[in-house]
Amino acid sequence: MLAKIQSCAVIGLDAQPVQVEVDISNGLEKLTVVGLPDAAVRESGERVRSAIGNSGFFFPQARLTVNLAPADLRKEGPAYDLPIALGVMAASRQLLADLEDALIVGELGLDGDVRHVDGVLPMAAMAQEKGFKRLFVPVGDAPEAALVEGVTVYPIDSLAGLVFHLSGRKPIAPHVNDFAFDEAEPGRFLIDFRDVKGQEHVKRALEIACAGSHNALILCAETSTKDRRN
Repeated sequence: MLAKIQSCAVIGLDAQPVQVEVDISNGLEKLTVVGLPDAAVRESGERVRSAIGNSGFFFPQARLTVNLAPADLRKEGPAYDLPIALGVMAASRQLLADLEDALIVGELGLDGDVRHVDGVLPMAAMAQEKGFKRLFVPVGDAPEAALVEGVTVYPIDSLAGLVFHLSGRKPIAPHVNDFAFDEAEPGRFLIDFRDVKGQEHVKRALEIACAGSHNALILCAETSTKDRRN
């Protein structure tokens, strides 16, 4: 049985779509990950195996091949844990769901918890650009992903929670950021620079960047040991 799950890779400041293909065939139990994975991606097999078992599902005792396409794009980090786990469950017929319009990222703990991943904002922007309607991300990354309009962001805290949502047993509400324009005073945000004490030069630089639609990069220099003593 073959299953396909949509995910993505972050290359520099941009995200590229990655299709996670999971195939189950006869043979000794083994999980092989191909598609130019780094060490963190290759180790995902053990995390996925434990996460599926500890979430109340079964890991198939067969030969599993996971292909991360395109094969010539290097895959880094643990963000493929969650899509690989869903691919395993879909290929083993434990999950029956239409995921063609969904983009899925997330690191898995051995207990099935979904953990933070880097680069969620460019992932969300890519999802919107490519026409994906749903984006499943770790709970802590949902506010960042929801900054991009046109994509429904679902905060996921566990593998079991996502499976229950996709199967319709326990739906998860989409994440909506609670900051917005104050309708009583049009043109004003509910959060304001007045709430930031000091940092006048930084606030001034951000005001200029916003006024001119410029980019801004803020670097925090580490204080030396000598400066700390003084």
